[in-house]
Amino acid sequence: MEIKIEGGKVSRLHGGIDAPMTPIAIQARTIANLLPLACQRIGADIVHNQDSLYTGIRFNTKAGPVVLEIPRAGGSYRLVHEYDEPDKSGKTGKVIHQIPQLYNPSGIALNTYEYLRTRGFLG
Repeated sequence: MEIKIEGGKVSRLHGGIDAPMTPIAIQARTIANLLPLACQRIGADIVHNQDSLYTGIRFNTKAGPVVLEIPRAGGSYRLVHEYDEPDKSGKTGKVIHQIPQLYNPSGIALNTYEYLRTRGFLG
């Protein structure tokens, strides 16, 4: 499933008809399709967050939501553990792992799965 967050409103993108066709969105869909079944079972959603300026894959883990953010220009893929409420400094998440861009989409999917599995996020 794909969702869009814009202006604080969350909306579902139906059947990819109104989904963005940017290179980053296509890359997120490619990685999501290559995720192992364990990641898909916990609810892997593609998120186009225009408020926080990222596109990524959100996993509903037993320890809370984790987002694999797709890099826009040059950076690394980041796994961010999102907080339910902003902390005292206003942060809404913490980077828990970074994956360099030298991997292909299947490598990104497998690296993400292995990190979540070995750190107890998957149940």
